[in-house]
Amino acid sequence: MTKLLVIRLSAMGDVAMTVPVLKALTKKHPDLEIVMVSQKFLKPLFQDIPQVKFIGVNVKKDYKGLPGLYKLFKKLKTEQPDAVADLHDVIRTKVLRFFFKTAGYKTMVIDKGRAEKKALTRPNHKILKPLKSTHERYTDVFRNLGFDINLKDFHPVKPALSSQVALFLQTFEGQKLIGIAPFAAHIGKQYPMDKIKEVIQILLEKDPDINLLLFGSPQEKAILADLEKINRNRVVNVAGLFSFEEELQLISRLNAMLSMDSGNGHLAALFGVPVVTIWGATHPFAGFAPYGQSDNLQILPDLKKFEQLPTSIYGNKTFEGFEKVWETIPPQKIAETIGDLVI
Repeated sequence: MTKLLVIRLSAMGDVAMTVPVLKALTKKHPDLEIVMVSQKFLKPLFQDIPQVKFIGVNVKKDYKGLPGLYKLFKKLKTEQPDAVADLHDVIRTKVLRFFFKTAGYKTMVIDKGRAEKKALTRPNHKILKPLKSTHERYTDVFRNLGFDINLKDFHPVKPALSSQVALFLQTFEGQKLIGIAPFAAHIGKQYPMDKIKEVIQILLEKDPDINLLLFGSPQEKAILADLEKINRNRVVNVAGLFSFEEELQLISRLNAMLSMDSGNGHLAALFGVPVVTIWGATHPFAGFAPYGQSDNLQILPDLKKFEQLPTSIYGNKTFEGFEKVWETIPPQKIAETIGDLVI
């Protein structure tokens, strides 16, 4: 049996994007064993892939600096992999890759297409064209290691429900459930909260059978509570209510998800849930759209009016007057796009 060590340390959305790839890979190669190295809390993403052994690490706490990374290398080396696939290509994984390569292991690294992405996001003379998706970039790593892989072999599977999630969902039996994840890592990717409120109000008026679940971290619970006040019977704040594993179960049962360019959209896509994504400073051409989602579900600002867009890959760069970008994405358009999926 061949064993591959696969490394993708962060972020949640990027790690989630490895799942369709690993499922397609292991389906094509049933004798292949994968050792997946990532953040501890992300383990539930991989638990329904029998050929994946998950190793959760906290590199910032337990493996700090060069000595820490060497300690991690020694730990991972005990798995005796046949090759190492670096799906991250950041300083930490470069160091780990160096240790493995020096020790005689075969290694392969993702081509992030940095030059193409720079051309896509530079202020002037942009080259605005679709780049290879991150899913395909991951796939290329395994192809370069000699493994035949076709992403079409990935088929979403909904997980079994815990008793707590099953009980919660009984409340909405026969009704339509839409998830809303209004947060993002950077302000350049986050649709304004007052406009999210408008989207919620329009959706509630569209169909009496629509119910909305608000997703976010426990730290964001208070902000979501304000949205919940719009209609406590039909808008439910689920932040902090469930474990990550249970939250995945809940997401898998949604009829649709509204997300920023952020991790929640990628989580929903793993289960075949239609994902409407709002883009601001970033753009789906960079290759980070949720898996298997059609172009009409990608809602973009007016790029003719704001030729500076996209400004970055991560959404961390804005410009003076950036808030006006959001004015070109009316809440009505978002609500109609979601409505077309569920009504």
